Amino acid sequence: MTENNLFQRLFAEFLGTAFLVFLGVGSVPATLMLQKSGRTSFTMADLGVIGFAFGMVVVAAVFTIGHISGCHINPAVSLALAATGRMSRRDLAGYILAQCAGATAGAAAIVAVLGTRAVHLGLGVASFTSPTSVSQAFFAEALGTFILVFVVFGVVDQRAPGGFAGLPIGFAVFAIAVTLGPITGASLNPARHLGPLLVSAVSGGAVDWGQLPVYLVAQAVGGLLAGQAYIAVSRLRPVAT
Repeated sequence: MTENNLFQRLFAEFLGTAFLVFLGVGSVPATLMLQKSGRTSFTMADLGVIGFAFGMVVVAAVFTIGHISGCHINPAVSLALAATGRMSRRDLAGYILAQCAGATAGAAAIVAVLGTRAVHLGLGVASFTSPTSVSQAFFAEALGTFILVFVVFGVVDQRAPGGFAGLPIGFAVFAIAVTLGPITGASLNPARHLGPLLVSAVSGGAVDWGQLPVYLVAQAVGGLLAGQAYIAVSRLRPVAT
């Protein structure tokens, strides 16, 4: 049996996460730049377009690199898979580093294409503001990540219909983004959050580092709980005859 080597898998994760950030996160400042007022809040129509961008790039990435690296493109997904024995724990650090590097490269590409105005418009960095509290933001990100990772576990289950994994994952991303976007920006992904944050900081954008732990911890917790929950509901038991 042959398989792709670790470098190929890590490079695929790098590219996939870069695509996710460039096209998904990039849709946020691009949408704001199209608005004559330059406002930094969205209508539901705006959120729908942004959610669609995120969902479609996930679908494209799953079909493109899913057979190479599994197309995690999200450290929360990799962490949950490693914690449940569905990927080698030896590869976990490499996957996370590749994803974060890809997200940073994708965010840098946004600035290269849209210019510094994208930084002034927030560069798509997910954040929350009053009246959303820290506890609400934490729960929202944990729950959103839980749903996303639970769906991922379901579609990669050997009993699931083959060849369609990208569609339910993309649909889930779209639905979560529309629902949680007004609350936290629906980050759901430590790499997607960290990459634009780093590029924004280097480019002179306003960055709230205090919110970073809320997102990272919530997403890790949500992902780990989702993995355990899926194992609990999907475990097969002998049937008496």
